[in-house]
Amino acid sequence: MKKLIGLTGEMGSGKDTFCEYIKQNYPNVFVYRFSDALTEILRMFFNSVKREDQQWLGETLRNRFGKDILLKALIKKANKVEEGIVILNGVRKEGEVTAIRENGGKIIYITADQKLRWERVRIRKEKADDDVPFEKFVEMGKAEAELQIPVVGQMADFKIENNGSKELFYQEIKKIIKII
Repeated sequence: MKKLIGLTGEMGSGKDTFCEYIKQNYPNVFVYRFSDALTEILRMFFNSVKREDQQWLGETLRNRFGKDILLKALIKKANKVEEGIVILNGVRKEGEVTAIRENGGKIIYITADQKLRWERVRIRKEKADDDVPFEKFVEMGKAEAELQIPVVGQMADFKIENNGSKELFYQEIKKIIKII
């Protein structure tokens, strides 16, 4: 049996930590990020990838090929999996929620206080533009690609407030996986 999860949340909320926990504690886990294709394209041209470049490229592709272009690619990959947990990490649009549900999936929204998310992003330095002042982080959160996340979060089947310890976060994850 396959479990399909659409994961949404603001920058630094804990989406990648959620995925790592699932990969370490459950068999047959497949994680596909909406940003993977964008990162791959950008790395062909540049040594480092910036969030703002990913956002621009994602919007450019959506404008040219349809709002669901990134989702179509991920659903294609997810449909190849017959058994296990498939996580589509980075749901940002209402249409993506609908499509994931049409494919039998559930949506999980992970959120956290803005200052805490900023601190996490600065520490991890995953992208070239992660180590920014708080004011810039707030500005980045107003980008088109980020604006719909709270709306999508309201549509979610499950919500995790990730403001506490990792242990508390892991407990919430286990509860939800048991239900799905």
